[in-house]
Amino acid sequence: MSRLNVAVVGMNFGKEFVKLYQHHPDADGVAICRRDAAALKEDGDALDIPEALRFTDFADVLASDEIDAVHIVTPISSHADYTIRALRAGKHVACTVPMGLSIEELKEICALQKESGLVYMMMETAVYTREFLYVKNLAESGQLGKIQFVRGSHMQNMGLEGWPEYWLGFPPFWYGTHAISPLLVIGGWKSDYVIGHGSGTLSEDLARRYGSPFPVETVTLRMKDSDVAAEATRSLYETVRQYRESFDVYGTKMAYEWEQIAEEGAALFEGGEEARRVFAPDTDDLLIAPLKPFTKKEVILNKDNVSFLQGAGHGGSHPHLVQAFVKSIVSGEAPLLDASMSANITAAGILGHESALRGGERIALPEF
Repeated sequence: MSRLNVAVVGMNFGKEFVKLYQHHPDADGVAICRRDAAALKEDGDALDIPEALRFTDFADVLASDEIDAVHIVTPISSHADYTIRALRAGKHVACTVPMGLSIEELKEICALQKESGLVYMMMETAVYTREFLYVKNLAESGQLGKIQFVRGSHMQNMGLEGWPEYWLGFPPFWYGTHAISPLLVIGGWKSDYVIGHGSGTLSEDLARRYGSPFPVETVTLRMKDSDVAAEATRSLYETVRQYRESFDVYGTKMAYEWEQIAEEGAALFEGGEEARRVFAPDTDDLLIAPLKPFTKKEVILNKDNVSFLQGAGHGGSHPHLVQAFVKSIVSGEAPLLDASMSANITAAGILGHESALRGGERIALPEF
């Protein structure tokens, strides 16, 4: 396949990706799908989308022979359902995180992807940020030495205004991929088993919504075929912290620790008591020319989106995600975050939460 038509499904966060596909030389047409007809017209006009490529019904997107791939950016509960329906309809799938909310959903997606040979990619921003790519280069160049330990966190106050109702009381590690994915990808690992612990007590009105009593959860992950363990922490409510989506990596030659306060710089430890502040450079050199400008914060379309206000524009990751997805379809090579890897990352969170509910029981991850 040389040029493809991509439909972006969901226009709150999704509109950030439309321009990226429009600028990609291997994307021919870009369609959008939004249920609200008036909002669809407004977005379609603003984004210069032809009338024939505007949809209010996802079923019509799947029925269209003109659409080769879908990029799903809808509420979490629909991710697995939309992915499964799209794969069955013969469409390549990119889906925002998480991949699904149950082990059964993850297994079905993996089976469908394997059977169809279509591309599935979880669009995880955390492993394409300028910070992660900076540390990944340190690791791959040998500057870190042997990695001994990795740690991640995603601490967030979703009690702020602007979040949809379904987030209220959401189990922390059902949305744990931002904290977990860098820990696995940095070493090319998959998680073998997890042990989770809950901390604190969530207010009753939030806890009853999903039967999840913890404001904070911490998960220990043991890597498969490795001597490395990892630790990830996730909070959503009733825990005071500036937004933090972090990872720390400790090696035999060097260590990297995420900044404590936004914009103060990360800490790089270079042996003995040597340490300095570092700011990850931009990553446009890794992108094709038409996508290079989109690593900059100032090109964000919707600066009022609460996800970007807290997530600082997701570290310039969006053009990298689009480039990786399109390249995988065109080249036939599996993406880094293919179905199997995405399922392992997502399952570590799902089962980490389950372990916390069981008082810290060790739970093995299934094969995907």
